Amino acid sequence: MIEPDFDYSLEQQSDIAFIDMKSFYASVECVDLGLNPLRASLCVMSHAGNSTGLILASSPTFKQIFGNLNVSRSRELPFHLHNRKFNYSKYYKSCERDWNGKALPPTEDYIQHIEAWAKQTHIVPPRMNRYIAVNMEIQHLIERFAPRDEIFWYSIDEGFVDLTGSLNYFYPDPKISRREKLNLVSRDIQELIVKQTGIYSTVGMSNCNPMLAKVALDHYAKHNKTMRASINYEDVPEKLWTIEDITEFWGINRRTKKRLEKLGIHTIYDLAHTDPKILKDEFGVIGVQLFFHANGIDESNVKKPYHTKSRVIGNSQTLPRDYHDKDEIEIVIKEMAEQVGVRLRRDKKKTTCIFLYVGFAMTEDRKSIHSQVKIEPTNRTDLLTEHIISSFRSKYKGGAVRRVGVSYSGLTDESYSLVSLFDDYEIEEKKDKLQESIDLIRDKYGYISVQKATALSKGSRVIERTKLVGGHSGGGAGGLDGLSKDEKW
Repeated sequence: MIEPDFDYSLEQQSDIAFIDMKSFYASVECVDLGLNPLRASLCVMSHAGNSTGLILASSPTFKQIFGNLNVSRSRELPFHLHNRKFNYSKYYKSCERDWNGKALPPTEDYIQHIEAWAKQTHIVPPRMNRYIAVNMEIQHLIERFAPRDEIFWYSIDEGFVDLTGSLNYFYPDPKISRREKLNLVSRDIQELIVKQTGIYSTVGMSNCNPMLAKVALDHYAKHNKTMRASINYEDVPEKLWTIEDITEFWGINRRTKKRLEKLGIHTIYDLAHTDPKILKDEFGVIGVQLFFHANGIDESNVKKPYHTKSRVIGNSQTLPRDYHDKDEIEIVIKEMAEQVGVRLRRDKKKTTCIFLYVGFAMTEDRKSIHSQVKIEPTNRTDLLTEHIISSFRSKYKGGAVRRVGVSYSGLTDESYSLVSLFDDYEIEEKKDKLQESIDLIRDKYGYISVQKATALSKGSRVIERTKLVGGHSGGGAGGLDGLSKDEKW
C-alpha cells in the first residue's frame, strides 16, 4: 500500500452536471397519459402480446412494487399479463424454503397486494419516435444554460453539461461558492425540465471533472430528496473510498474485480492506495487510469468525448415467433447481413471478421450458435451474405430459432483491398457499381425502396423492421429508416 499525495489544485477544475431523466421512457408515457411519473405504476414493454415480451422501462412505483425488472421478460413478472392474476409458477421458482427444503407458500396479503397493483398498472408499447422528440426538447431547454458544444448527450436519457462558463452569468454574487452556484443552476435546470415536459431528472455534480459528477449521480443523487448530489476532490475519502461494491465504480466489471482481488484489492480504498506500477503491470495503461479514478482524478473533457478506436458494427433481433423452417431462418439472416453491410458502407469500412449468433426457443434443449469467421476485407452484400449463410449451415442442426444476431469486426478503411490474380475485375466492378446504385436509391427513397422478392415471403422481417427505431416500435408517428438507430456492438 502507498499513501497517495496529490496536489488537486493542479488537476481539472470544471463545473460539470451529469443529468439523468428519471425512468425516461416510462415517464414520457405517464405524462402523455396524464399520470404522475413518480406515483403511477407503468411499464413499457415490447411485444407485450406474448410471454416473451421485453420490459424496456418502468416507473419508480412499478419497480418498488414488482422489482427492478428492466431488460427482462414478461414471464418474470409476479403476475400474468392476460388476466393480472398472481404468477404462482414464478413465485415458487425463487421463493423462500423451510429447513426441509419445502417451499413456503405466499400469504394472502401478498397475493392481494400484487394483484391489486397489477390491475392498476399500465402496460404500454414503446414509442421511440416520441422519446427522441422529448429528448430533443430537453436538450433545447438545457441549451438555455450552456452552449451546444458544452453539452455531451451520453444516451437518450442522460448527458454531461459543462457549466463552467455559465455559473457566474446566472449567479454573479461572489459570496456564493462555486459548489453552491453549480447546485443552484442544476436545480434551475431540473425545474425547467419538469415544468416544460413533466419529466423529473436526477443530477450528479462536480466542480472538478465528469467522472466525479457521474459517481455523484449513481451513488448519491438518486437517494436524495432533491435528486441532486455533488462530489469534489475534498470528498474523495468520504464518498469514493467508501463505495461498498467495487463493481459499482466506473470502469470496473466482474472480470476486472476478480483480477483486482488476485492483487489483494477488494475496495476502492485499496485501489486508491495500490502502487500504480503494480496496476500497470497487470492491466497496462487502464490500470493506471483506474488508480487515478479511485483518487478522483479524471482528464476527460465534455467537449472532446472519448471514442473507441476499434468498432464492431452489428444488429440483433428477437423474432416474433419460433422459426422452425430453415429457409425462413436463412431469409432473416440474409436480411440482417445486408442491413449491417449498408452500415459498413455508410461508415466507409470493410470487415475482416464476421460473427453470427443464433439463439434457440425456450422449448429447445440446445446451446446457442456462436460462429466467428475470418474473411478477406469486404463490404459487399453478396460476399457478406455468402459467408454468413455458409457459417450458419455448418453449425445449424435443426431446432426452433427465436433470436438472431450478425456483427462485423476487424474493420479497415474502404480503400483497403487484397489483390487476386483469379478475380474477373470487369465482373467485380459491375457488382460494385450495382451495389453503389442500390445504396444511392435507398438513401434517397428509403431502405425499403429496393428489396428482393423474399421480402414478401412469410418469414421475412425486413419490411417490419424498417418501421422500428432503435430496434423497437417508433410509435404512432411512423417509422424511420431504422438502420442508423440499430444496436451497435
